[in-house]
Amino acid sequence: MTAFSFTTTRSLICEPGASARLPALAAELGMQRPCLVTDGGIVNSGLLGPVRESFEAAGMPLSVFSDVVADPPESVVEQALAAAGDCDGVIGFGGGSAMDTAKLVALLRTGEQTLQQVYGVGNARGQRLPLIQVPTTAGTGSEVTPIAIVTTGETTKQGVVAPQLLPDLAILDAHLTLGLPPAVTAATGIDAMVHAIEAYTSKVRKNPYSDMLAREALRLLSANLETAVHDGQQVQARSDMLLGAMLAGQAFANAPVAAVHALAYPLGGIYHIPHGLSNSLVLPHVMRFNLPAAREAYAELAPIILPAGTPLANDPAEQLIDYLAALAEKVNLPVRLRDMDIPESAIARLAADAMLQQRLLVNNPREVSEADAVAIYQAAW
Repeated sequence: MTAFSFTTTRSLICEPGASARLPALAAELGMQRPCLVTDGGIVNSGLLGPVRESFEAAGMPLSVFSDVVADPPESVVEQALAAAGDCDGVIGFGGGSAMDTAKLVALLRTGEQTLQQVYGVGNARGQRLPLIQVPTTAGTGSEVTPIAIVTTGETTKQGVVAPQLLPDLAILDAHLTLGLPPAVTAATGIDAMVHAIEAYTSKVRKNPYSDMLAREALRLLSANLETAVHDGQQVQARSDMLLGAMLAGQAFANAPVAAVHALAYPLGGIYHIPHGLSNSLVLPHVMRFNLPAAREAYAELAPIILPAGTPLANDPAEQLIDYLAALAEKVNLPVRLRDMDIPESAIARLAADAMLQQRLLVNNPREVSEADAVAIYQAAW
């Protein structure tokens, strides 16, 4: 028996329309003056309107910080913290950036530490405010991970990893994802698949529980991604995508991600490519690099991810990689770095920046050198 520990969000509601009960659910956690953290896209989409109305109807004051941006910089986290005022609870409402910012507001609002003091693994002290997370994309799994990522410089990021960042409640409401554009649906969906694949092959903390979650996540995500992209009003497909992304989040929160993410981060940091798309661009090339160490694991995932009835080839691992590369095209995502106007001359810098992500690279099933990173980026270019 493999010795392991497993942690996740305390409570979960998976129900279309459940976000309408946010005031009552917030009150159950002791919130009387919650602060909701979100982004301008959510406001412009109209998703925030019903939430505001439900709090007004309940007679519960709600402050809103809606200036979160993708890959939030330290300044945005500090602005959100200042805007929280005297709130007694935090609600993250949006994609991974909004939820990550909400985690940090809930943690830092107690005033025990500054943002700079909590960077790293296990450096947070004390308690946080009550925290609810409501994802509006099926991708990051941030609602069940003890991780928040902050942009700390022009091209650099740091993570806060602490058990306090796990929320009290996650609400998976598929109705909130019905208006998600196809491109965002595709990129976030593949992001979630990457989480599950990397958790399943994680060298450091792979365990039977995370494996079970990763397999079920991949079953749900692979079966519903194309439907969600091409017919986004299907509530069942949207629900299955949200659930799959959450399960993948639980898996990688306990068996952490690796080289795909390490090589994706510089694409976001330098070229501001959305995180899910960054992962998609390098996924098949990292997987091919990993084959000598992960062939058996990839072969185990092949019958779960490949469409039902697909005959397995002599090498199911190679077959899986080819399928995932083709899947990105099927959901109309760019598949080459050059498609994103990244010059070939940038590869050396990308590789050097990727090597800074040692907290991720140590989890990879095969050791990655800087020369290896160059070769992977070259294959992706």
